[in-house]
Amino acid sequence: MLRRATYVPDGVPILSRGRHRNPRKGACFMEMASYLAGEKWSDHPTCTHPVLASMARCINDSLDEGTRQQLAPMIPEVVGLNPTDDRVPVSLVILAARAALPVAAAERQNIMALAILSAERVLAVQAGRTVDSVSAASRLALSSAPVAEAWARRFMDRAGGRLTPLRPAAASTLVALAIDGIARACVLDNEERLVQLLRDGIDTTRLLAESSAAADETATPATAPAVPRALLTSTDRARMPLG
Repeated sequence: MLRRATYVPDGVPILSRGRHRNPRKGACFMEMASYLAGEKWSDHPTCTHPVLASMARCINDSLDEGTRQQLAPMIPEVVGLNPTDDRVPVSLVILAARAALPVAAAERQNIMALAILSAERVLAVQAGRTVDSVSAASRLALSSAPVAEAWARRFMDRAGGRLTPLRPAAASTLVALAIDGIARACVLDNEERLVQLLRDGIDTTRLLAESSAAADETATPATAPAVPRALLTSTDRARMPLG
Protein backbone atom coordinates (compact mmCIF):
# COMPACT_ATOMS: atom_id res chain seq x y z
CA MET A 1 0.00 0.00 0.00
CA LEU A 2 1.24 3.47 -0.86
CA ARG A 3 -0.79 5.23 1.84
CA ARG A 4 0.68 4.89 5.31
CA ALA A 5 -1.68 4.11 8.16
CA THR A 6 -0.60 6.84 10.54
CA TYR A 7 -2.16 9.80 12.30
CA VAL A 8 -1.43 13.22 13.74
CA PRO A 9 -0.77 12.57 17.44
CA ASP A 10 -2.33 14.58 20.23
CA GLY A 11 -0.24 17.28 21.83
CA VAL A 12 1.78 18.36 18.80
CA PRO A 13 1.78 22.06 17.81
CA ILE A 14 -1.00 23.45 15.66
CA LEU A 15 0.03 24.39 12.14
CA SER A 16 1.60 27.81 11.73
CA ARG A 17 3.29 29.82 9.01
CA GLY A 18 6.96 29.53 8.07
CA ARG A 19 9.86 27.39 9.27
CA HIS A 20 10.47 26.43 12.89
CA ARG A 21 13.70 25.33 14.55
CA ASN A 22 11.95 22.66 16.60
CA PRO A 23 8.41 21.52 17.53
CA ARG A 24 8.37 23.80 20.57
CA LYS A 25 8.50 26.78 18.22
CA GLY A 26 5.55 25.53 16.15
CA ALA A 27 5.15 23.46 13.00
CA CYS A 28 4.20 23.91 9.38
CA PHE A 29 2.56 21.24 7.22
CA MET A 30 5.77 19.69 5.91
CA GLU A 31 7.56 19.87 9.26
CA MET A 32 4.75 17.78 10.69
CA ALA A 33 5.19 15.37 7.77
CA SER A 34 8.89 15.01 8.62
CA TYR A 35 7.91 14.25 12.22
CA LEU A 36 5.43 11.55 11.19
CA ALA A 37 7.96 10.06 8.77
CA GLY A 38 10.55 9.74 11.52
CA GLU A 39 12.93 12.05 9.66
CA LYS A 40 15.01 14.91 10.97
CA TRP A 41 12.80 17.92 11.72
CA SER A 42 12.61 19.83 8.43
CA ASP A 43 10.18 21.53 6.08
CA HIS A 44 11.98 19.78 3.19
CA PRO A 45 11.73 16.09 4.16
CA THR A 46 12.55 13.35 1.69
CA CYS A 47 9.29 11.49 2.37
CA THR A 48 7.26 13.64 -0.05
CA HIS A 49 7.64 14.51 -3.73
CA PRO A 50 9.46 17.88 -3.84
CA VAL A 51 6.86 19.62 -6.01
CA LEU A 52 3.97 18.39 -3.86
CA ALA A 53 5.93 19.45 -0.77
CA SER A 54 6.44 22.90 -2.29
CA MET A 55 2.71 23.14 -2.96
CA ALA A 56 2.00 22.21 0.66
CA ARG A 57 4.48 24.76 2.06
CA CYS A 58 3.14 27.59 -0.09
CA ILE A 59 -0.49 26.83 0.72
CA ASN A 60 0.32 26.44 4.43
CA ASP A 61 1.89 29.91 4.45
CA SER A 62 -0.93 31.51 2.42
CA LEU A 63 -3.79 30.61 4.78
CA ASP A 64 -4.99 32.35 7.91
CA GLU A 65 -4.53 30.67 11.27
CA GLY A 66 -7.98 29.13 11.36
CA THR A 67 -8.20 27.82 7.82
CA ARG A 68 -4.67 26.41 8.00
CA GLN A 69 -5.80 23.81 10.53
CA GLN A 70 -8.00 22.24 7.83
CA LEU A 71 -4.79 20.96 6.24
CA ALA A 72 -3.81 18.84 9.25
CA PRO A 73 -5.82 15.72 8.30
CA MET A 74 -3.96 15.60 4.98
CA ILE A 75 -0.49 15.46 6.54
CA PRO A 76 -0.32 11.65 6.93
CA GLU A 77 -1.24 11.26 3.26
CA VAL A 78 1.97 12.88 2.02
CA VAL A 79 4.24 10.68 4.16
CA GLY A 80 5.88 8.25 1.77
CA LEU A 81 4.25 9.88 -1.26
CA ASN A 82 7.37 10.49 -3.35
CA PRO A 83 7.01 8.73 -6.71
CA THR A 84 9.71 9.04 -9.36
CA ASP A 85 7.17 9.28 -12.18
CA ASP A 86 8.09 12.17 -14.50
CA ARG A 87 4.41 13.00 -14.91
CA VAL A 88 4.07 14.19 -11.32
CA PRO A 89 5.70 17.65 -11.58
CA VAL A 90 4.00 18.31 -14.93
CA SER A 91 0.59 17.28 -13.61
CA LEU A 92 0.95 19.40 -10.48
CA VAL A 93 1.85 22.46 -12.56
CA ILE A 94 -1.22 21.92 -14.73
CA LEU A 95 -3.40 21.47 -11.65
CA ALA A 96 -2.15 24.63 -9.93
CA ALA A 97 -2.21 26.79 -13.06
CA ARG A 98 -5.75 25.66 -13.91
CA ALA A 99 -6.87 26.64 -10.42
CA ALA A 100 -5.21 30.05 -10.65
CA LEU A 101 -6.01 31.12 -14.21
CA PRO A 102 -9.72 31.98 -13.79
CA VAL A 103 -9.15 34.16 -10.70
CA ALA A 104 -5.59 35.51 -10.92
CA ALA A 105 -4.85 39.12 -11.80
CA ALA A 106 -4.40 39.87 -15.50
CA GLU A 107 -0.64 40.23 -15.21
CA ARG A 108 -0.42 36.73 -13.72
CA GLN A 109 -2.82 35.09 -16.18
CA ASN A 110 -0.37 35.10 -19.10
CA ILE A 111 2.20 32.95 -17.30
CA MET A 112 -0.54 30.64 -16.01
CA ALA A 113 -1.91 30.10 -19.52
CA LEU A 114 1.62 29.48 -20.79
CA ALA A 115 2.24 27.03 -17.95
CA ILE A 116 -0.92 25.08 -18.81
CA LEU A 117 -0.22 24.85 -22.53
CA SER A 118 3.47 24.04 -22.11
CA ALA A 119 2.87 21.42 -19.44
CA GLU A 120 -0.01 19.87 -21.39
CA ARG A 121 2.32 19.51 -24.36
CA VAL A 122 4.94 17.75 -22.24
CA LEU A 123 2.30 15.48 -20.70
CA ALA A 124 0.90 14.66 -24.15
CA VAL A 125 4.33 13.55 -25.35
CA GLN A 126 4.83 11.46 -22.20
CA ALA A 127 1.44 9.82 -22.79
CA GLY A 128 2.03 9.23 -26.50
CA ARG A 129 -0.75 11.62 -27.54
CA THR A 130 -0.74 14.29 -30.23
CA VAL A 131 1.56 17.07 -29.07
CA ASP A 132 -1.13 19.76 -29.31
CA SER A 133 -3.81 17.80 -27.44
CA VAL A 134 -5.19 19.60 -24.39
CA SER A 135 -7.36 18.03 -21.70
CA ALA A 136 -10.96 19.11 -21.28
CA ALA A 137 -10.26 20.56 -17.83
CA SER A 138 -7.43 22.68 -19.20
CA ARG A 139 -9.56 23.86 -22.13
CA LEU A 140 -12.21 24.96 -19.65
CA ALA A 141 -9.67 26.91 -17.59
CA LEU A 142 -8.18 28.53 -20.70
CA SER A 143 -11.65 29.59 -21.87
CA SER A 144 -11.90 31.77 -18.76
CA ALA A 145 -8.97 33.90 -19.96
CA PRO A 146 -8.99 33.97 -23.78
CA VAL A 147 -6.62 36.94 -23.99
CA ALA A 148 -4.05 35.14 -21.86
CA GLU A 149 -4.47 31.96 -23.90
CA ALA A 150 -3.90 33.87 -27.14
CA TRP A 151 -0.77 35.48 -25.69
CA ALA A 152 0.55 32.11 -24.54
CA ARG A 153 -0.02 30.51 -27.94
CA ARG A 154 1.76 33.38 -29.69
CA PHE A 155 4.66 33.03 -27.28
CA MET A 156 4.90 29.30 -27.96
CA ASP A 157 4.74 29.86 -31.72
CA ARG A 158 7.63 32.33 -31.52
CA ALA A 159 9.58 29.83 -29.45
CA GLY A 160 9.22 27.31 -32.25
CA GLY A 161 7.32 24.72 -30.24
CA ARG A 162 10.44 23.38 -28.55
CA LEU A 163 9.80 20.95 -25.70
CA THR A 164 11.88 21.53 -22.59
CA PRO A 165 11.85 19.00 -19.73
CA LEU A 166 10.13 20.45 -16.68
CA ARG A 167 12.58 20.20 -13.80
CA PRO A 168 11.21 19.92 -10.24
CA ALA A 169 12.66 23.33 -9.32
CA ALA A 170 10.95 25.03 -12.26
CA ALA A 171 7.73 23.17 -11.53
CA SER A 172 7.85 24.29 -7.90
CA THR A 173 8.30 27.91 -9.01
CA LEU A 174 5.27 27.74 -11.29
CA VAL A 175 3.20 26.11 -8.56
CA ALA A 176 4.24 28.86 -6.14
CA LEU A 177 3.25 31.56 -8.65
CA ALA A 178 -0.13 29.92 -9.10
CA ILE A 179 -0.74 29.73 -5.36
CA ASP A 180 0.27 33.37 -4.92
CA GLY A 181 -2.12 34.30 -7.71
CA ILE A 182 -5.00 32.53 -5.96
CA ALA A 183 -4.09 34.01 -2.58
CA ARG A 184 -4.09 37.56 -4.01
CA ALA A 185 -7.17 37.13 -6.21
CA CYS A 186 -10.18 39.40 -5.67
CA VAL A 187 -12.54 36.58 -4.79
CA LEU A 188 -14.24 35.66 -1.53
CA ASP A 189 -13.16 32.03 -1.41
CA ASN A 190 -9.37 32.26 -1.88
CA GLU A 191 -8.61 30.05 1.06
CA GLU A 192 -11.17 27.39 0.20
CA ARG A 193 -9.65 27.22 -3.28
CA LEU A 194 -6.18 26.74 -1.81
CA VAL A 195 -7.29 23.98 0.55
CA GLN A 196 -8.98 22.21 -2.36
CA LEU A 197 -5.85 22.62 -4.50
CA LEU A 198 -3.75 20.75 -1.95
CA ARG A 199 -6.42 18.06 -1.71
CA ASP A 200 -6.35 17.68 -5.50
CA GLY A 201 -2.55 17.74 -5.58
CA ILE A 202 -2.29 14.89 -3.11
CA ASP A 203 -4.91 12.85 -4.95
CA THR A 204 -3.22 13.41 -8.31
CA THR A 205 0.20 12.43 -7.00
CA ARG A 206 -1.21 9.30 -5.39
CA LEU A 207 -3.04 8.34 -8.60
CA LEU A 208 0.17 8.61 -10.60
CA ALA A 209 2.16 6.75 -7.95
CA GLU A 210 -0.32 3.89 -7.95
CA SER A 211 -0.42 3.65 -11.74
CA SER A 212 3.38 3.58 -11.90
CA ALA A 213 3.57 0.90 -9.22
CA ALA A 214 1.01 -1.22 -11.07
CA ALA A 215 2.87 -0.79 -14.36
CA ASP A 216 6.19 -1.74 -12.76
CA GLU A 217 4.69 -5.06 -11.66
CA THR A 218 3.63 -6.05 -15.18
CA ALA A 219 5.86 -4.17 -17.62
CA THR A 220 9.19 -5.28 -19.00
CA PRO A 221 12.11 -2.93 -18.30
CA ALA A 222 11.63 -1.29 -21.69
CA THR A 223 7.92 -0.60 -21.18
CA ALA A 224 6.81 2.85 -20.07
CA PRO A 225 4.34 3.16 -17.15
CA ALA A 226 0.69 3.03 -18.13
CA VAL A 227 -1.14 6.35 -18.21
CA PRO A 228 -4.08 6.58 -15.76
CA ARG A 229 -7.39 6.46 -17.64
CA ALA A 230 -8.46 9.64 -15.82
CA LEU A 231 -5.67 11.53 -17.59
CA LEU A 232 -6.51 10.25 -21.10
CA THR A 233 -8.75 11.88 -23.66
CA SER A 234 -12.02 10.17 -24.57
CA THR A 235 -10.48 9.17 -27.93
CA ASP A 236 -7.53 7.54 -26.19
CA ARG A 237 -9.80 5.66 -23.79
CA ALA A 238 -11.88 4.34 -26.70
CA ARG A 239 -8.74 2.90 -28.27
CA MET A 240 -7.63 1.11 -25.12
CA PRO A 241 -8.42 -2.62 -24.84
CA LEU A 242 -10.92 -3.62 -22.20
CA GLY A 243 -9.76 -5.47 -19.10
